[in-house]
Amino acid sequence: MKRITIQGVAGCYHDAAAHLYFREEDVETIPCATFPAMFETLASDASLLGIVAIENTIAGSLLQNHELLRQSSLRIIGELKLRISHVLCALPGQEITTLTEVNSHPMALMQCEQYLRRHPNLKIVERLDTAGSAKEIAEGHLQGHAAVCGEYAAGMYGLEILDRGIETNKRNFTRFLILADPLAASELGPAERDIDKASIVFTLPHTNGALSKILTILSFYDINLTKIQSTPIVGREWEYRFYADLTFDSLARYRQAINAVRPLCRDLVVLGEYSEAKMTH
Repeated sequence: MKRITIQGVAGCYHDAAAHLYFREEDVETIPCATFPAMFETLASDASLLGIVAIENTIAGSLLQNHELLRQSSLRIIGELKLRISHVLCALPGQEITTLTEVNSHPMALMQCEQYLRRHPNLKIVERLDTAGSAKEIAEGHLQGHAAVCGEYAAGMYGLEILDRGIETNKRNFTRFLILADPLAASELGPAERDIDKASIVFTLPHTNGALSKILTILSFYDINLTKIQSTPIVGREWEYRFYADLTFDSLARYRQAINAVRPLCRDLVVLGEYSEAKMTH
């Protein structure tokens, strides 16, 4: 059985993503209250895997998770791109017109702002988690309360779905990374023939054209830069750390490119080499 750490309670989007990614295997998810707690749990037990959101098409990059990943010794062995679709749910027998309050994570509430505006009878109350809101309503038998969460969570806690697809933007995807202990990564990750994506992090000297040189070399080796994210380096004014996602057709050419850019970087770490995910609807 695969044991996967997640941030959030059972039924959350991380939980749903873990079961979807490992859909052909037995999975036990281990809930953690926060992302730092999740990385601490992973560090304490090398047999555990992790799944962590790294970016969203609406909210952008989760910079905290980039840093947590960099500071850990974990390796990326896969990714999942999941469409996030919210439902409005409540205790069985409730009707939207008689509800008085809606609970969810602030991000989910924001993503459903247009829908909720059409129901002024619903007082918007922020909670720590989407699935946690559903769980709280179910366990507390809270009449008059609704939750904005995923269909997976609504079903898990026995709530009735009053409306589906209530998010404003239907092109709402979250990208999740699958993490493993470095000693287990080669065994659990894809075969070399299936590797076509990598994530790296590096810093550069504060000199003219430093980043341009890196990008030129990657282009020479036919490496596609699908994402680059900069974060300031604490204690080194106006210097930045770069996170980059690379896709390629040839693993050999990619590795040649990494060897070519490494001397130009102050430090370069390969966070993982894995198979690029397709969109999951």
